[in-house]
Amino acid sequence: MLGFTKIIGDHPPRCAGPRGRIRVSIEAPRLGRTETGSVAVGRAPERAGILHLGLGSFHRAHQAVYTRAALDRSGGDWGIVGVASRSSAVVDALHAQDMLYSVATISPAGTAVSIPNTHVDAFVAATAPERVVAGIADPSIRVVTLTVTENGYSYSAATQHLDLDDPLVHADLSGGAPRSTIGQLARGLQSRAVDGAPIAILSCDNLAANGRHTEKLVREFLQALPGSEGAETLSYLDAAVAFPSSMVDRIVPATTAAMRRSVDAILGATDEIPVPAEPFTMWAIEDRFPGGRPDWEAGGAVVTSEVARYEQLKVRLLNGTHSLIAYLGALRGAATIPEAIVQDAVASAARAVLAAEYTPSIEVPTGVDVDAYQDELFARWGNSALGHRTSQVGTDGSVKLRQRIPEPAMLAIRRGETPHLIALTVAAYLSCLAPLPGFDPGPHAAAMTDGARERLAAIAASSRDGIELARRAVSGLRLFGEELAGQDPFVARVGELVDTIRRHGVDAAIADAVAASTAPAGSRP
Repeated sequence: MLGFTKIIGDHPPRCAGPRGRIRVSIEAPRLGRTETGSVAVGRAPERAGILHLGLGSFHRAHQAVYTRAALDRSGGDWGIVGVASRSSAVVDALHAQDMLYSVATISPAGTAVSIPNTHVDAFVAATAPERVVAGIADPSIRVVTLTVTENGYSYSAATQHLDLDDPLVHADLSGGAPRSTIGQLARGLQSRAVDGAPIAILSCDNLAANGRHTEKLVREFLQALPGSEGAETLSYLDAAVAFPSSMVDRIVPATTAAMRRSVDAILGATDEIPVPAEPFTMWAIEDRFPGGRPDWEAGGAVVTSEVARYEQLKVRLLNGTHSLIAYLGALRGAATIPEAIVQDAVASAARAVLAAEYTPSIEVPTGVDVDAYQDELFARWGNSALGHRTSQVGTDGSVKLRQRIPEPAMLAIRRGETPHLIALTVAAYLSCLAPLPGFDPGPHAAAMTDGARERLAAIAASSRDGIELARRAVSGLRLFGEELAGQDPFVARVGELVDTIRRHGVDAAIADAVAASTAPAGSRP
């Protein structure tokens, strides 16, 4: 089994430094096959069976960890070839460290460090796109997994179809080495169709019905090829390719210099790319793998026909509320999620949105105690040792919120109710990313990045008030889809809350929304 070193409290192994400060010796060896410090390492897989697109921190703290558990219990040729989208930083470090890195599982009680040792190779797609195609075509690869974020699928938010006007997609359809993720999948499957070896394409991104969504986009790419070029591959998809859906869950914050130093001290070796993560982890997977799969259940994965229910549980209860906490926390000056959730005002909003708007919108998976799940959410958000930053959680809200809020908002509207807390989520998002003239949302909001920030800022600069900003952003830009854009009372409620935040402060807006959401049904606006 995979070994680890556990550190209790604030006293990790250390070298004595001036005035008792922790420091790692400058002679500390680099992590590698012959130097794994104090951590036992499982046997390296001999061959690859998985190609992973999106070699970021989440993959390395999630799918790779489950694969390690599968190898330890059941073996198999399930090594991972990791493909970074653009940056070579992780790839270069993996090669320098014999494909090793550490995962630091952090809680207030201490830190446990493990070394998954599941990767057998790594490269950068931007500099070697032809290798992505060749990897997908390789018959020894039986599963392709993806964590390329919601932005990586090249689809139109308005239509949910492949964006044929996307420059990368347009170029990929014209031939040459593909640059878009969907183009790479389609061209790789096109090459693989020659031999017809079965394969599963497993999306692990926060997209509704991510398997079906990915399949639809790949098919649309193949259908858009000239003449009958894609016909043979489409038949191959029918016969030997599966696109199972999955739900993934683990909070993985950004790696900090302090965390890196702490891990190095625990290891007694230098790791250039450690990954911090919370103790909680979940993976629900549809069991459709025509070429086989690792024994991921060994790591606790749930193989189920209810992936859609797990997805609702996570995307709405965890992610939707997480966004609300991040935007409200940033506006109240909280740098981290734990700092935000201990504030009574923010906690009251989180509990209210869960009770009134998100929980009523889901079908609970069989065997899941939703009350216990919610209690666990607050414990996770309150993990002060993890230090997940509000600016990180609030980044890319224009994409994330599009997955999280439209359906539960519309379900409430169809019940004849106004989803006040979801409206507050949007109002807080707009106040952070596109503040009206004269309003300063603070440094944590300013640190958030978003593809829509420039367009939203231009709208805010010329809007007279929150009502106009909400109308132009939510309805005009169709920021959260067509259906929600047409709900004038909801859009107006967002605008009212933007104005309340600007004129009276975020606490007044929270109090307003919470009071409205908990009012007797007959008296709600």
